[in-house]
Amino acid sequence: MTADSGGDGTTTALWLRIFLTGLVLWLATVVVTAWTGNSNLVPTVVLFGSFLVPVTFVVWAYGRGRSPEVTVERLFVAFVVGGVLGVLGASLLESWLLRPSLLVYVLVGLIEEGVKLAALVFVTRHVVRRATRDGVVLGATVGFGFAAFESAGYAFNALFTAGGLSLTQLVETEVLRGILTPVGHGLWTAIAGGALFRAGGRVTGPVVLTYLGVSLLHALWDSMSAIAIAITLVLTGRPWQFELLRIGRVPHVTQWQVHVYTLLNWAGLIVISLVALGWLWTTVASARRDRGILSQ
Repeated sequence: MTADSGGDGTTTALWLRIFLTGLVLWLATVVVTAWTGNSNLVPTVVLFGSFLVPVTFVVWAYGRGRSPEVTVERLFVAFVVGGVLGVLGASLLESWLLRPSLLVYVLVGLIEEGVKLAALVFVTRHVVRRATRDGVVLGATVGFGFAAFESAGYAFNALFTAGGLSLTQLVETEVLRGILTPVGHGLWTAIAGGALFRAGGRVTGPVVLTYLGVSLLHALWDSMSAIAIAITLVLTGRPWQFELLRIGRVPHVTQWQVHVYTLLNWAGLIVISLVALGWLWTTVASARRDRGILSQ
């Protein structure tokens, strides 16, 4: 496969085989764990469920046209080293800087997108030729590595409930996060990576603006549930509900309000995802145009 290829049948079959094989193995592990009650299998459920979608998307991205700078070894380093450095950096900074406030989601977005971008800078410090498309692929890889390790932590925590270990809750967490993974960390860092490589690896004005933009998308994504609750109350709130909120009590909600909240929450996540996907498409299309002009 050449640098300008859009992926051949072999590459397409590879990412699909990886996904289907991993999915079958994960389902088999879940069934055997539930059947036997063998807690020794829980780490296998956590790892397969957390890494399946991120790894699949990295393999898919690898076959979507790249330069020789994007090697398998460099992707592995970006996924593992970049992902772990991002998770560790975010954990440290959030423990030091985050306090309950109205800006907590904004701070989380700034911190997590910042540490992922810093991790990308670190793992690509020896890259000589920096094409925008390579920045997108390597940025996505760092983001998916971050997502995989973060999801493993969420899945592990979901296992523990007041009633004991809950395999059901673990599986539900992994399924939901697996579905949302393609439009989360990997997408946001792909956009930032494209901007970074387009600037030759330097932190320029456009790179900073891109970082702030993806941080805002991240913050909106994390806060969408709270935003949906607020809008639902504004649109459908009853006087007695506002009175209970005023005195610090949580009011009961109607079934209609639950439906409105669910609709608003998912609609918001879809809009955020479409904005990010459009931004990424614009980045890739711009890189393709620039490459066409340079080749003339």
